Amino acid sequence: MADNKIQMPSSGGGIVRYYDDSQSKIHISPVAVVVMAAVIAIFEIALFYFYG
Repeated sequence: MADNKIQMPSSGGGIVRYYDDSQSKIHISPVAVVVMAAVIAIFEIALFYFYG
């Protein structure tokens, strides 16, 4: 009767964990990224308007 056990897969199977052990030396805030993207977009629109 003990041979008819159903085994469920482990709950952590396939889950990848990323730890914050390594710190990057470059830290950019999300606000700075949005501002830089907006500046680049405006610059490209201006280039297209004046030289396109």
